[in-house]
Amino acid sequence: MATELEELVGFIASPRPDIRLLATENLVPYSTSQPNIFKIDNLQPVKHLKLLIRDLPKIAEHVITILINLSADREILESLATDDKFLTEVFRQIVLPTEANANLHSMLLANLGKWDAFKNTLNKKQTPPDELSSDELVLNQLLDLFVKGASGTYNKGADFDHLSYLFADLTKHAEIRHHFIRKQEYDGVVPLNKLKVFTEHKSDIRRKGVASTIKNIAFDIPSHPLFFSEDDIDILAYLLLPMTGNEEYDLEETEAMLPDLQLLPPDKQRDSDPSIIQTHVETLLLLCTTRAGRDRMREVQVYPIIRETHIRVNDEGVQAACERLVQLLMRDEAEPGKEAQDEKKAITAAPGQTEEADGEDEDDDIVEV
Repeated sequence: MATELEELVGFIASPRPDIRLLATENLVPYSTSQPNIFKIDNLQPVKHLKLLIRDLPKIAEHVITILINLSADREILESLATDDKFLTEVFRQIVLPTEANANLHSMLLANLGKWDAFKNTLNKKQTPPDELSSDELVLNQLLDLFVKGASGTYNKGADFDHLSYLFADLTKHAEIRHHFIRKQEYDGVVPLNKLKVFTEHKSDIRRKGVASTIKNIAFDIPSHPLFFSEDDIDILAYLLLPMTGNEEYDLEETEAMLPDLQLLPPDKQRDSDPSIIQTHVETLLLLCTTRAGRDRMREVQVYPIIRETHIRVNDEGVQAACERLVQLLMRDEAEPGKEAQDEKKAITAAPGQTEEADGEDEDDDIVEV
């Protein structure tokens, strides 16, 4: 005999919208506390929910919220992340400038990115709305949504911040990392250059996701010259500014720093989240893999900034990462055999990372609503 909760789950398939609305609204709390009620009859409730993202906006709001929470379950995550028809509808809806649930779709996609094979769906293409000015590749459309969301100029009800977590997970994979450092034909822009400008954004979510994305892309060692090139990605200032405050440096140190790091305002504050600072330091560690990278950091006086970060940020993870970076920057390059050792040291320096560049620990968490 069905329980009351199972009967309530059954009502999400009611032909009456008022009943579907009541059922989905009341089921939201159970999507976190009792997710197994949605797994009965071979995931039949989940199949119904996937169809209901096309329902009336208020019903769809509850439905997407339930799916966000249910995606913490591995079996349900697979069901969602491998359903091509469902994903096609999610991608269609999220790019609509009038979509009321666009932010919820961003959270859902951030969770679906935890499924490794999800990377393949980003090869999908669809015709973008005229307002988006993007190309047919879904991944590029999501990147452009993310950029426009920062100013609220595309969809007044969405900032698309959680897409940064999706990018962080996708860049675990080499083919996606390569996409982010290749100039795109439709706009002539390197995707990473669209993201780097948000390392000092007001949104904690956006800063954290972008920091993790940059770090994962930095696992692509052959692309490091692009990271340092002023004509390509030129990433250093975007990594160093978040970890600088209003401290003063010796004139000789200041004059050698990057122009953006000189004469900072007296009210300049470093990022308030130590985990983000740690991520940026670990990215610098990865960029120390090559001799050219280390030499460039010495040339522009990265060491004094790391020294002050170590002193002023009272966090064990930050301080440990700073100490590893200092060891690489201050050592004698003349010592034989150090190049190969440094490559191995830099790649293994970031806790929780693999050669396929696992995402940051914070971003591995499933988003719940």
